[in-house]
Amino acid sequence: MSQALRYARELVRVGPANNDHLPALRVGLGVTVPLLVLLASGHPELSIYAVFGAFAGMYGRGERHQLRLVHQAQAAAVLLTGVTVGVFLSIAQIQSWGLVAIEASLAGLGSLVADKIRLQPAGPFFGIFALGACASVPAVVPLWVASLICAASALFSVLIGFAGWVRDRAWDPAAKRSADPFSGPWMTGAGVHASRYVLAVAAAGAAGIALGVGHAYWAMAAAAVPLAGADLPSRVRRGIHRILGTFAGLAVTAALLLLQPGTTMLAILVMLLLFPTELFMARHYGIALTFFTPAILLMTQLANPHEPVSLLVDRGTETLLGAAVGIVVVLLVRAPRRRAPRRRAPLR
Repeated sequence: MSQALRYARELVRVGPANNDHLPALRVGLGVTVPLLVLLASGHPELSIYAVFGAFAGMYGRGERHQLRLVHQAQAAAVLLTGVTVGVFLSIAQIQSWGLVAIEASLAGLGSLVADKIRLQPAGPFFGIFALGACASVPAVVPLWVASLICAASALFSVLIGFAGWVRDRAWDPAAKRSADPFSGPWMTGAGVHASRYVLAVAAAGAAGIALGVGHAYWAMAAAAVPLAGADLPSRVRRGIHRILGTFAGLAVTAALLLLQPGTTMLAILVMLLLFPTELFMARHYGIALTFFTPAILLMTQLANPHEPVSLLVDRGTETLLGAAVGIVVVLLVRAPRRRAPRRRAPLR
């Protein structure tokens, strides 16, 4: 009973503040400027590509400037790959089952890459989310234009993350980000982790299609969330946070959509909501999702408007389904315990 109570306390505990307003400001600025440019040019429908590029600013929040530069550049490459593949699939009018197969495969590959270069936030979540989202909205511009918008937005966020270096201009030539080489048998470490992503994303996507819900990529993204935890309790906790935070965010979204905001106001709300998202991302994932969920849904409305009620129902259903699948996968697929090396008997 005491263990259950301790876990419940961990579920609601908000971590201590650690200058969270600084990375939140960087992320907010990284999103705001590209969106203002798109608004001024009369193309708010392209904001989905800019926002995913700007997510590069969420990485490397606690690192020194030169290490953050490398970290965010690596994250930008992951995000740009997700957007480019997603837009290509949209142009090719990929069918639902094809999207599930491709996204699950790239989730496994992305897991290997993320583990090797030690991405933080951990895992390939934002890359596969970008892929699914961009594949699921009509491509209204050529592939190179969407990729260019994403790349320019990511570059701007990376430059913001590096801007503080101007104060001291201290550069340590020996500093480098740690990376884990791929080694050992497939079914250990990174291999098991990648297999979890493939299984969870594929199962969630297939279940979403079977249930006939309109946004299967939301279920696939939600299934990837629990896998990013450091251990089994944190993975289950992330899954629960995903469900509770999303439903709280749906209530916020419903309240905002009742105001029937126009295109410009939708874009402004996306900008405003991403600041508190990053403010709480490292302290309590569920609270962060209360703001992240409406930001993503309003961004979806900008790119491809839907009837609000069906949009909210689909998001809630797919999130519940995907997070549940992700939790089941982390409970069932465990890395095998390493055997301790046998001691040789002393020679006599």
